[in-house]
Amino acid sequence: MKLDGRLQAVAEFVPAGSRAADIGTDHAYLAMALLLERGAESVIASDKNAGPCQAARHTLQSAGIADRIAVRQGDGLTVLTPGEADTLCLAGMGGELITLLLAAAPQVLAVACRLVLQPMNDVPLVRRWLYTHGWHLTAERLAEADGRLYVVLLAEPGITALSESVLLTIGPCLWQEKPPLFSRYVAELYERDRQAAAGMEKSERMRQEPRYLALRQEIQDLEGKLQW
Repeated sequence: MKLDGRLQAVAEFVPAGSRAADIGTDHAYLAMALLLERGAESVIASDKNAGPCQAARHTLQSAGIADRIAVRQGDGLTVLTPGEADTLCLAGMGGELITLLLAAAPQVLAVACRLVLQPMNDVPLVRRWLYTHGWHLTAERLAEADGRLYVVLLAEPGITALSESVLLTIGPCLWQEKPPLFSRYVAELYERDRQAAAGMEKSERMRQEPRYLALRQEIQDLEGKLQW
């Protein structure tokens, strides 16, 4: 099974020899790629619901590797014992959910070496959580699948300060590297915020809310990043 651009970007952040966990595995395509293509030492695939776990087992059985990847049903990182996996992959779920799952398993997180995160939304929220909980971003990647851009984050333990708050929105590593899709990415963020602000401006009450004022500031900050 060939991974799409989104999952391929996730897989490429997992180094050979890792003991990886694919949390929210769905059909186990990522888990299988980590073992067979990325050279992971071991892989655990998990999902909260029975259906995806059943689909994952079917995928692995069809590939003849059902005995090499453990499939576990459970909520987030609770399926792991501390130290069992050094690389934690959480992809294809909301950003808020990712932060909740990370916060719910401090003992597992405390001994992990790296996090590979692909939030479907609320990416700034995930970045902020990392930087306020003893993690920092060492790499970020933009990936395209079915015409949509996705952000993949690689985080490692350590304390690093951000020089500008707007970097939580656009990504400190993306801003530094400015990959080929970066201009489109920032333009899409700017247009999203602009449309949201336009909608709020129709209401006098909404224009007085802190959320609107913060949005206007973010638009101004993004305008400064549209050209370099």
